[in-house]
Amino acid sequence: MTPLDPPRGLRAVVSPVVGLAVAERRVDDPVATLICVHGGLDRGGSFARLARRVERFDVIAYDRRGYQGSRGSGPATLERHIEDLLALASVEASQRPVIVFGHSFGGVVSFGAALRDPSLFAQVINFEAPLPWVLQRDHRRVARDAAPSEEAEQFFKRMVSVETWERLSEAERDSRRLDGAALVADLSVLNEPEPFQVADIAVPTIYAFGSWARAPYYRQLTALLHSRNPLIEGVELPDAGHGAHLSHPDQLARLIERAWNDLCASA
Repeated sequence: MTPLDPPRGLRAVVSPVVGLAVAERRVDDPVATLICVHGGLDRGGSFARLARRVERFDVIAYDRRGYQGSRGSGPATLERHIEDLLALASVEASQRPVIVFGHSFGGVVSFGAALRDPSLFAQVINFEAPLPWVLQRDHRRVARDAAPSEEAEQFFKRMVSVETWERLSEAERDSRRLDGAALVADLSVLNEPEPFQVADIAVPTIYAFGSWARAPYYRQLTALLHSRNPLIEGVELPDAGHGAHLSHPDQLARLIERAWNDLCASA
């Protein structure tokens, strides 16, 4: 499967994984492949701005199972999302090192995949992955009788803004609502028992976060992560909010470049 009209900077390709819509940006003489994993109620196309700013890495972005171009094969469990990422990484790792960038819930998937098979990943970079098992934060539980479409609308309004929702076309709103079942599956994971131990991660990892209203929480979280696993380093992006891949792609691109250079220098 392929994404529906990927934004400028990404090109739809035939997916090596059945059921996934995949897009890519290839560069001359890449030093590594960057695989981007999106969060709840998002899609692979949201990484186009980041992809256009990355000069040394091939970029792979995909719609997670249950979302937009991959909607027909979902929603999926965390386990299935991990398997999908491992399948994509195994294809790229046969050619060059793989960096995985996980945004929000995509970071949970990235951690799970790196734990499952660390040989496939040279580096993990996550941005504000929800880890309530490490440090609890108030988050809204999905009501048992809530319609997935309504949950999707309310989630978008909370995480982005009511004003942005109102600016969407009706077709765009309907598309987000159709992703509601996949969103509910993601959110349910956060209320389940801890799926993995961060102390067991054996891949150099950056946990990045923005200096917005929730920065104090993330500073505390990254300190806990580092205390449990010295391979996990916290990095704060000035002025960035949760949607940094959309609002601050230049900062993220520089972070990924620096992280790779530091990794190579220490090798």
